[in-house]
Amino acid sequence: MEEMRMNNDLKLIEERITMLFKRRSKTRYWLQVVDDPYDRTYNFFFNSQRKWERQKSVPLHTIAQHDLSYLETIIVALQSFTQLTIQYDGFTGQRWPSSFQLIQRKRHHDE
Repeated sequence: MEEMRMNNDLKLIEERITMLFKRRSKTRYWLQVVDDPYDRTYNFFFNSQRKWERQKSVPLHTIAQHDLSYLETIIVALQSFTQLTIQYDGFTGQRWPSSFQLIQRKRHHDE
């Protein structure tokens, strides 16, 4: 059951990235993963910013299973799917279960 849920979460995120990623020149693209401790979810966003324009942020998906091991598996699969940078917010002090590496290196100004 969990593997099927994971495949569905991953497939949705990958499909939405493919749809949004236009490879336009002078445009920066990255993913953002936000830990929402109140709703106990992980929220994924697709961000882009053309030179001299405002940043655009499009919600991709919300993962309802608030479990770092589950999230780590999704992230590893996403990293093999896309080379986009992943920015983490709301993960201050948290570590990946498999490597014990800090997830978020520094606090972002909007936290």
